[in-house]
Amino acid sequence: MLELRPNCECCGRDLAPDSADARICSFECTFCADCTTGTLSGRCPNCGGELLRRPIRPAEKLAKFPASTIRKVKPEGCKAA
Repeated sequence: MLELRPNCECCGRDLAPDSADARICSFECTFCADCTTGTLSGRCPNCGGELLRRPIRPAEKLAKFPASTIRKVKPEGCKAA
């Protein structure tokens, strides 16, 4: 099950579980749409994988399967993969 991480790893921007701006790679590294299309050019800086829109978990499922609250942010920011 996806963790639905709460923020962009590059800029720290909050990404709610229902955010259409969240992007993930196959390892669930999480970034905002702005960092993905700008700095990262669609590639994860951690693994080099493709960043795609994160699926939205239905609201009724979030109560039983909540999103992660663990924030991951690169203190030095991101560089393209």
